[in-house]
Amino acid sequence: MIAVIDYKAGNLTSVVKALKYLGAETQVTQDPEVVRSAAKVVLPGVGHFQATQLLTDLGLTEAVRESVAKGAWFLGVCVGLQWLFEGSTEAPGIPGLGHFAGMCERFPASFEGAELKSPHVGWNSLENVRSNSKLLRGVQDGGFVYYTHSWRAPVVNATAAVTEYGGAFTGVVEQENVMGVQFHPEKSSAVGLQVLKNFVEL
Repeated sequence: MIAVIDYKAGNLTSVVKALKYLGAETQVTQDPEVVRSAAKVVLPGVGHFQATQLLTDLGLTEAVRESVAKGAWFLGVCVGLQWLFEGSTEAPGIPGLGHFAGMCERFPASFEGAELKSPHVGWNSLENVRSNSKLLRGVQDGGFVYYTHSWRAPVVNATAAVTEYGGAFTGVVEQENVMGVQFHPEKSSAVGLQVLKNFVEL
């Protein structure tokens, strides 16, 4: 069973729909006990980092920490990926899970002398895809996925693929059982479905 955490942020319905399409049994929840007992946990999210405060308020941050420590598979989507880091300049007072070091920051206003539009919206490619990534099995360098975001996670040792926009940022992060994607897999056509299928089949 995949526990999909509902913290009133965004693309919950479309993620659940995609998981069900792939044959996964899902349970939408705000219950820390459900999260603790799930074999897999998905944290979707669209919008402001501030929304993740609810995870702490409901006791879900601690539940995710315990679930991950027990070996459950975790996938964060969009803001769900950003939450895996220490925090975001979008909501400086709200801590992230801190599983990965570093802060998420806004795209710069300009890059290499040219104006850089923000948010970064539309199709862009995954590059430097890590060959041993479980989440990206069957995904080639240059595979296109759909983004819509103004903040980005830094490139770290656990980065499994980068995307270039105003410099490189983490498109996918993966370390053992903890994974995250900045793009929206449920809107990313064949590549996105492959990523979700890989997660479902873990």
